[in-house]
Amino acid sequence: MSLLEVRDLAVSYDGRRAVEGVSFTVEPGEVVAVVGESGSGKSTTAHAVIGLLPSNGAVDAGRILLGDADLASWSSKRMESVRGAQIGLIPQDPSSSLDPVKTVGAQIAEVLRIHRRGDRRAIRSRVVDLLARVGLPDPEARARQYPHELSGGMRQRVLIAIAIALEPRLIIADEPTSALDVTVQRRILDLIDDLRAESGTALLLVTHDLGVAAARSDRLVVMKGGRIEEQGRTPEVLASPAADYTKRLLNDAPSLSASPFRDPPPGSEPAIVVRDLVKEFKGFRAVDGVSFEVARGTTHALVGESGSGKTTTARMVVRFAEPTSGTVTIAGAGQGRGFRRHVQLVHQNPYGSLDPRQPIGDIVEEPLRNFRLGDRAERRARVLDLLDRVALPRDVLTRRPRELSGGQRQRVAVARALAAGPEVVVLDEAVSALDVTVQAQILDLLEQLQRDLGLTYLFISHDLAVVRQISHTVSVMNKGRIVESGTTRRVFTDPRHEYTRELLAAIPEPAI
Repeated sequence: MSLLEVRDLAVSYDGRRAVEGVSFTVEPGEVVAVVGESGSGKSTTAHAVIGLLPSNGAVDAGRILLGDADLASWSSKRMESVRGAQIGLIPQDPSSSLDPVKTVGAQIAEVLRIHRRGDRRAIRSRVVDLLARVGLPDPEARARQYPHELSGGMRQRVLIAIAIALEPRLIIADEPTSALDVTVQRRILDLIDDLRAESGTALLLVTHDLGVAAARSDRLVVMKGGRIEEQGRTPEVLASPAADYTKRLLNDAPSLSASPFRDPPPGSEPAIVVRDLVKEFKGFRAVDGVSFEVARGTTHALVGESGSGKTTTARMVVRFAEPTSGTVTIAGAGQGRGFRRHVQLVHQNPYGSLDPRQPIGDIVEEPLRNFRLGDRAERRARVLDLLDRVALPRDVLTRRPRELSGGQRQRVAVARALAAGPEVVVLDEAVSALDVTVQAQILDLLEQLQRDLGLTYLFISHDLAVVRQISHTVSVMNKGRIVESGTTRRVFTDPRHEYTRELLAAIPEPAI
């Protein structure tokens, strides 16, 4: 008998069907990955299994069998006996999933107390044991800390400790590493694998990252538009995908595709020259003697984990932050308003970088108005040309950002950055929040715009698989310093620093 069997599941929100006819099984000790783009229904399916749909969500049809019990018809109150004890959940965002006013030890203890797993002393001992088991140093001290005192990777380990506290038979991991750097991601996934091997717990892994799914799962369930496109053993699906949609997902995943290196053209003049850049915050040196050059018309990547100093460096390049010492020279850029026209920034999050009150046409046109470029008719013609360049339909002109998908919003952000005709564009994690297919579309768009307009990019990323695809040259940052620089081909094929080798080793590879 399967540990979990989902049969013909249908789920709706406010009467609108989000999942239709979904069926799959999870065997004891097995890893099943449910993959697909945002809106595919994968998280809705997982939340239905554990009875955590939002108030406007409902299971309309189907069965959710945990052994002999059909959870589909259980009330929320009755599901409390299952959550934690038989099915554990590792949620996506460690920042919003932990109570900021309770210590992490108290939050783990709460699970044990609710299910009456010992007296106060036994629970306190169990909390320390769990924190040690998930690899947190000095677990007694960590138990007394609050979430904001821990790094993102540490907070995710706390969530894993909560999920395994009652030794459930099944763990649902909903995008458990999407907010983490690649090296932290690898350590978290290794930890989950180790815990699963120790206890025989099965894992239902929900992810849009085909690289992670390919490397970690026994079977794949591919979802699109609320339905299953195909499913099967992971090596077989990877080797011979039956659905066109699966083929596209696999082709678009940077860690699974072997795109050729982009070698820099010889003899190009530098567009960006950074020399001995230093930035200190209250005595803490966040950037320490950083130097690099970016040839005109090429892409240079700054890579490293969170806290490496790459985003602070980027902010100094675009003059959103003043260096403590050192220089940034950008060819052709003037001072003041002239500089801002020449150098533009595309942020990571298109949700926060676009004014939700303005229609898209006004958002893209805003730089033209600010720099007093053209009359009204000329500005509108420029906006239409930009929408064409970033492959957006013209009917988005009158729509608001909330009416667009994440990928469409990022295209709007790129169009706005290009409006005043810059020569240098800094992209700060500009594709890290996107699904692999949308990510691939934006990367292709950036390459095409670079060829057409001769743009120079400074590309900030923690994802080396993406960097391999788009950059000509790369600098690897660690703790505020550049530890290695060179052409992307050389750094990837002949890494010379241990930290670079660690980053490269963290790129997920199919376990075939």
